[in-house]
Amino acid sequence: MCLQMFIGPTLAYNGLDKYQRGFLKMQIPEDQYFLYVIPAVICFIVGLHIRAGMLEGEVVDQEKIKRFVKENPKLPFVFIGIGFVSSFVSGLFGAELGFVFTLLACFKFIGTFLFILSGTKLRPFFLFLVYGSVIASSLGSAMFHDLLTWLIFLGAVFALKYKPSVQVKGIFTFGFIILALMIQLIKGDYREATWKEGEEGGIETLQKTMNASQEKNSFINEEKLGGSNVRINQGFIITNIMANIPARMPFAKGEELAQILEAAIMPRILAPNKLNAGDREFFMKWSGMRIAAGTSMGLSSVGDAYINFGMVGGSIFMLLYGMFFSEVLKAFNHFGKSFPVLILFTSLVFYYPIRPDCELQTILGHLIKSCFLIFVMIQIWKYKFKVNYAYG
Repeated sequence: MCLQMFIGPTLAYNGLDKYQRGFLKMQIPEDQYFLYVIPAVICFIVGLHIRAGMLEGEVVDQEKIKRFVKENPKLPFVFIGIGFVSSFVSGLFGAELGFVFTLLACFKFIGTFLFILSGTKLRPFFLFLVYGSVIASSLGSAMFHDLLTWLIFLGAVFALKYKPSVQVKGIFTFGFIILALMIQLIKGDYREATWKEGEEGGIETLQKTMNASQEKNSFINEEKLGGSNVRINQGFIITNIMANIPARMPFAKGEELAQILEAAIMPRILAPNKLNAGDREFFMKWSGMRIAAGTSMGLSSVGDAYINFGMVGGSIFMLLYGMFFSEVLKAFNHFGKSFPVLILFTSLVFYYPIRPDCELQTILGHLIKSCFLIFVMIQIWKYKFKVNYAYG
């Protein structure tokens, strides 16, 4: 999330912005943008670490997980089963209940991580099954956030298990960057083929799209990079916000934040008029941008901080925001001493918070609802998930 506040904007300011038009361009000078974003991101990182101790909230006790899986050998299979069933049925319900099944669908990844960390023989069939499903769904929808995010978490789990050298980590990181870059370069043409031309999403259409780009010598060139950069450049939205506020609208002074907190915390039955995820009118009001119906963009946490409190106040907000995330991780560490599997669920809880393109109400709503779901699960099956200290 933090890197994407810098990489895309830096590329835009250094030549790629000429391939954009209108509000997709950076709207304010480079020094003005970075004068706010650099301190805001630094404050966020400081907030994450100022009370984190020895990063306890990020440490996985692998020995306890091995013993836990040994005592509950069927649980990884159960998690994977719950994940696949929930994936199929999530679309059958409305937004509120459907969200619960969307969260439960992520259990298949937790089950996969348990297999990897359990110390037993690696089960490649389930690894291919779970990640094959996310590859298939990404190709079918032409949306690749799920694939890239869960690949990052998978890489982290493998690194915990096998403790690779810095060189090996570097090779895999470089490979991931190349994969992400290729997806960004081909994504526009692939969506054109599947969304507008009616091609069926899949490997065959992807290969056909790549071949067509290569034949036109348009797969990798500066113009292609410029067109793709907007997809990783959250900064252009922040510059629209900074150009709009306070020149055309005053700072919200907490008014916008109150709406966000209501949307994140309150169920719709108690707050029927609360913000929707990706609320178009809300986005246009504060960014000053006009977007077409059906288009969804997020103001981002850094953007929301500026809207409410300006440059200095926004940086202070980002400090407190980072501290909030740190306290959530510390809570997982604390309860994880009794429920060792709990730490793996941080991947589910922080799935949206690590994404730079999400609006704050979606980030906080996802975090709160996922924590509540995990709490309910632990309360119902407390003795199933609690560590047996006779083995500890």
